[in-house]
Amino acid sequence: MVDMSLDWQATAAVFPGQGSQVVGMGADFAQRYQVARDTFAEADEILGYSLSQICWAGPADSLNQTNHTQPALYVSSMAIWRALREQLPGAKPAWMAGHSLGELSALTAAGALSFDAGLRLVQARGHYMQHAGEQYPGAMAAVLALDTPRVAELCAAASSETGKTVVLANDNCPGQAVVSGEIEAVDRLIELAAEAGARRAVKLAVSIAAHSPLMAAAQAGFLQAVRETTFSPPQVLVIGNVAARPLSSPDDIRQELDQQLTQSVRWTDSMRVIIGAGAQTFIEIGAGSVLTGLLRRIDRSKARINLNTVEAFERFLESQA
Repeated sequence: MVDMSLDWQATAAVFPGQGSQVVGMGADFAQRYQVARDTFAEADEILGYSLSQICWAGPADSLNQTNHTQPALYVSSMAIWRALREQLPGAKPAWMAGHSLGELSALTAAGALSFDAGLRLVQARGHYMQHAGEQYPGAMAAVLALDTPRVAELCAAASSETGKTVVLANDNCPGQAVVSGEIEAVDRLIELAAEAGARRAVKLAVSIAAHSPLMAAAQAGFLQAVRETTFSPPQVLVIGNVAARPLSSPDDIRQELDQQLTQSVRWTDSMRVIIGAGAQTFIEIGAGSVLTGLLRRIDRSKARINLNTVEAFERFLESQA
């Protein structure tokens, strides 16, 4: 925790994606801050069901359904972001980024999307991804302690041997990659990774093959939702996942989202772009602490702050007084 006022011009805000969800997320903020409570109420009205109750009370099986998980993470992040801006109006990071789904949270926080438009886009994203997973069941696996080029080579080998598809889905940090694809190919990739000396290669608890060609069916429906969405130029520099470059205009954003579901998340590269531009502090806004954990592996010299509970949030506010 910092013990002095941040230099916001050297600070980045990052927003978590799927996998960070936990039953109860956002409930303490809604209890403490009216703006957070209003954010959840607004989301319930837009969606036509009580997302707030799924976030706060579960059950976990419901929260973990992709069509619920993604709006839940987006709304929780936005509730915390709005509370931060209300309590600390000077909180203006110089950069933003979001991991996969979190990219839409970052774009909303940066002013490129209204909350309403962002939530509807997230809802469409989750719906089409879940539907694609039902049509084309797949798998994902985490591979630890192999470098990214080696994991990509093993994906190619597993695909060739099985005649099925597995690709590098996430380059999360040095020594942590995620692969995604058809079940048979993912199973073979796990075997090859173990033979190649991976410390661990294990399937994730998902039934969709995110960031792989199996998401092409989802991409088509999502693209229509993107076309129907109004974007504005971001007021804060947002670094995209696909090309690890700034999304400076509505055209940049559309180009990014056109590829987001089927292309890899280049998180390591995205963080290195922000670090190279001068960021010294990273604030994770939303459930969990996945992204600050990854940052520790990318550059442990940078300060890491999590605003995932009211207790952590208020400690941070006190440090900025």
